[in-house]
Amino acid sequence: MTTTPTPLPVAPPAHRLRATAAACTTVVLWASAFVSIRSAGESYSPGALALGRLVTGALVLGAILLVRREGLPGRGAWRGIITSGVLWFGLYMVALNWGEQEVDAGTAAMLVNIGPILMALMGARLLGEGLPRRLLLGMGISFSGAVVVGLAMSGHGTSSVLGVALCLLAAVAYALGVVSQKPALAHGSSLQINTFGCAIGALACLPFTGVLVSEAADAPLSATLNMIYLGVFPTALAFTTWGYALARTTAGRMGATTYAVPAIVVLMAWVLLDEVPTPLGVLGGVLCLVGVAVSRSRQQTGSTRGNPARPVEGPRHDEERQAERT
Repeated sequence: MTTTPTPLPVAPPAHRLRATAAACTTVVLWASAFVSIRSAGESYSPGALALGRLVTGALVLGAILLVRREGLPGRGAWRGIITSGVLWFGLYMVALNWGEQEVDAGTAAMLVNIGPILMALMGARLLGEGLPRRLLLGMGISFSGAVVVGLAMSGHGTSSVLGVALCLLAAVAYALGVVSQKPALAHGSSLQINTFGCAIGALACLPFTGVLVSEAADAPLSATLNMIYLGVFPTALAFTTWGYALARTTAGRMGATTYAVPAIVVLMAWVLLDEVPTPLGVLGGVLCLVGVAVSRSRQQTGSTRGNPARPVEGPRHDEERQAERT
């Protein structure tokens, strides 16, 4: 049984600009997470690192939610909140942290980048979003770039079967979490959805509490600060800006946007870690960015060439109402 794609309304330029800025913020912060995870992961085990990051994120988001007095999301949001909280905030972070200890960074990057492809396929099948040719072409270019970046990052370490399986599990959990979160955003703001999703992810990771307390006592301050950074910025802030942008576009297009992450990681490793990128890494990064540009471009139809459609304002969101009041 097929689902008829439902086109998104054409948003005013100001709304599109804010959504693009939110997506870019997410991509940059998620790229920075790779640098912090590398440091914190030397002192914290996968489950403990995920729990510490999620508890920090939930506390920050909860405080902002109270200050803004947004309250609880609608009843229709809770299925997506619980599913994305367990799969994306919880399972994905633990599986990725663990998988990166079993395989080299390049292999992990290549495997996890299957996630956006799964996201587009699931969005088309479950959400009726369709698979535009430019999206498919762009994702193909970006994935090839991610593979090139992965090859450039690969070291001489071995990749265990367990590590490969964990990275694939992380990719599937990532895709399922995003596709589950998309419908929930119709019943609440991005802040509401991600606050409670992050809290549920933290609850799912509570079995690692004892390990976190034990490791925090021996961890250097720099590792603990990196864990806190992961909770405040790549989690609390980046997941909220992600939700804001996701509510205004398709899951497939948002997934394709994350292919910019490998290119930014190469640049950040050069600037922050003094890791000079290889020509292969630069080529891969360029391919990733070209693919994102292709997938995000809009194909003109006959009606839009000769008679541009009048912008139609989409569903109102709490963020936009608040911005207009202030």
